[in-house]
Amino acid sequence: MNVPNALTIVRFLLIPVYVTVFFSPYPWNMEGALVVLVMAGLTDVLDGYWARHHRQVTELGMMLDPLADKLMMVAVLVSFVVAGRVEWWMAGLLALREFTMIVGAGVLHRRGKRIVPAMIWGKVTTVLYYVTVVAVLFEWPAMNALLWLTVAFSFLTSLIYLAKLLELNQPSA
Repeated sequence: MNVPNALTIVRFLLIPVYVTVFFSPYPWNMEGALVVLVMAGLTDVLDGYWARHHRQVTELGMMLDPLADKLMMVAVLVSFVVAGRVEWWMAGLLALREFTMIVGAGVLHRRGKRIVPAMIWGKVTTVLYYVTVVAVLFEWPAMNALLWLTVAFSFLTSLIYLAKLLELNQPSA
């Protein structure tokens, strides 16, 4: 296992840590949850940087990296719904998008189709997710507007990825 894939595994392991900290009874639980999310974000940036600069991009990494991101985001959304910070249908829209991306990538990979590597749109969406998560964690007044923006942008990004996917898997002429 190479360094980028090991960092991605660390991100998977941070998911239950986040949930435990978020629901802990301590007064610093939101700050602690944010620290865990920042650690996850840093491992995401570091594994991508390392993979590209040390030529360690692998098919496994291309599958696991977005899966780790999406599972963390789903865990965060579920925690927000359970805590009453986000309406279930709003989180459901975001979770549906994440679930569709996970399942879609898995099905395409199993069928031998090319998958779309990370694009700038996905990175921007991830940053927007994290800003929105901070807003919800600390109940900023703008959190509802950010939630709507995140939903809209994530679906726009999905359409961009779908177009790229279709382009990559065009039959040869």
